[in-house]
Amino acid sequence: MSGIHNKKRNPLPAIIVLLLILIPSVISGVNNHSSDKASVDTVKNNGSNMVVHFLDVGQGDSEFVELPGGKCMLIDAGTADYSQSIIDYISSCGYSTVDYVVATHPHADHIGGMSDIIDAFAVGEIYMPKVSANTKTFERLLTAVSNQGITINTAKAGREIYSNSNMKLEFLAPLSSNYDDLNNYSAVLKITYGKNAFLFTGDAEDVSENEMLESSYQKLSADVLKIGHHGSSSSATPAFLKAVSPRYAVISCGVDNAYGHPHSETLNRLERFGIEIYRTDTVGTVTVSCDGNDGFDIKYEAQ
Repeated sequence: MSGIHNKKRNPLPAIIVLLLILIPSVISGVNNHSSDKASVDTVKNNGSNMVVHFLDVGQGDSEFVELPGGKCMLIDAGTADYSQSIIDYISSCGYSTVDYVVATHPHADHIGGMSDIIDAFAVGEIYMPKVSANTKTFERLLTAVSNQGITINTAKAGREIYSNSNMKLEFLAPLSSNYDDLNNYSAVLKITYGKNAFLFTGDAEDVSENEMLESSYQKLSADVLKIGHHGSSSSATPAFLKAVSPRYAVISCGVDNAYGHPHSETLNRLERFGIEIYRTDTVGTVTVSCDGNDGFDIKYEAQ
C-alpha cells in the first residue's frame, strides 16, 4: 500500500500537481459526485487539522485517524493479510503509539489484522461492543489485548471516548444488547471537530440504522459518512442518508469482490442525494483532511 500522507513533501511541487489536477475540472465544470475525480476545497493552514485515512484493505474496513494535538486512533484493521501494510502505514505517519483502538465488531474483515497491530504498537485504550465470536481471529485479538494488559471498554450508544470544547468522540450504536445479525452489533462512532463531523458505521445495517434514527436523529448529521457494510443494499437507507446528510461518502471494499459490493441500489441512493462518492476498490486509500471550519482536502491513492 503506498502512503498518501507525507509530512516532509516539498510544498512547491505539491502545489503544481494540485493545480494540474484542479484546472481541467474547473474548465469542464465537473461536479458529478463520483469517485473518478477528487473534489478539493481549500483547507486553512491552521496547524491543527484532523486527518482521516480510509485505508485500502481490500474487502475489509480500516480507518486511521490523526487527531488534532498529536493523538491518533485506529478503527478496525481489515483481514490478517493487511496487518503489516497497516503497521507500515501508521509508522510512516510518524506514530509509535495508537491512543485509541476501536474494533467495531468481531468479523475477520474488520479485526483480522488487529492482533498484530496491538503487538506492534503501544495502545492506550480499546473499545469493542459486548459481543463475542467463536473464531481463532477473535481469540488472537483477545490474547493480544491481554498481553498488553489492556482493559476492554464496552462500545455502546451514549459512551464518549473523549470530549473537549472543540472535539467529541462518541458512540451512537449499538443501542441493543441482542441482534440476530452480528453486523448490527457494530460500534458506530461519530467524531465531531469544530463545525464538522465524520460518522464511522462499521457493518451496521438497516436494523441498527433505524434504532439510531429513533434514538439520536439530531446527532447523526455528518459531513463524511463511512458507508456501512461495504456498500451493501442493507445499509445506507434513504431515511438514514437524509438524517446524516453527508457531503462525502467513503465505501471500503475489494476489487471484483464476491459479494458484489457496493450494490447498485446503494450507489443509486447516494447519487440521488447528491453525495460525492469515494471507493477504495477504484481509487485506493482515501485521505480526508479537515480543519474543523468547513475546510476539506481530499486526496486518494490513484490520483
